[in-house]
Amino acid sequence: MSNHHISVTVNGAVQEADVDARLLLVHFIREDLNLTGTHIGCDTTHCGACTVLIDGKAIKSCTYFAVQADGAEVSTVEGLAQNGDLHPIQEGFREMHGLQCGFCTPGMMISSVALLEQNPNPTEDEIRWGISGNLCRCTGYVNIVKAVQYASEKMQE
Repeated sequence: MSNHHISVTVNGAVQEADVDARLLLVHFIREDLNLTGTHIGCDTTHCGACTVLIDGKAIKSCTYFAVQADGAEVSTVEGLAQNGDLHPIQEGFREMHGLQCGFCTPGMMISSVALLEQNPNPTEDEIRWGISGNLCRCTGYVNIVKAVQYASEKMQE
């Protein structure tokens, strides 16, 4: 095994570690940093449960190596709330009942945040396209779309 020293800023805090070159980012986040909000679903990038932001871009951490994140800013669902205040997307999921079992929710929220950063006022079709890389088996997506619309409005206030 070859170890590599990495320095990654996760949710605003610098994290340094020696990691195996084959360690996936999702495992680094969950096991080394104990941030278990990022879920492991399919290990093939199909479900989106593992979505995090790397330098503001939504990526699926189940096929991204931790060493690739060296020097990057990583944001997980745990970093959404600030100073005890929910992020508008979190409020939206709560207020619009955008979750049922909750398994897809962290990745869905992160993808939605990335969408809203690029497009602050998306149409319903743009929202559906923006979350299309995240699968939900419970909700039928209607309330998730409403949650993103809620967050969009809230963020523009």
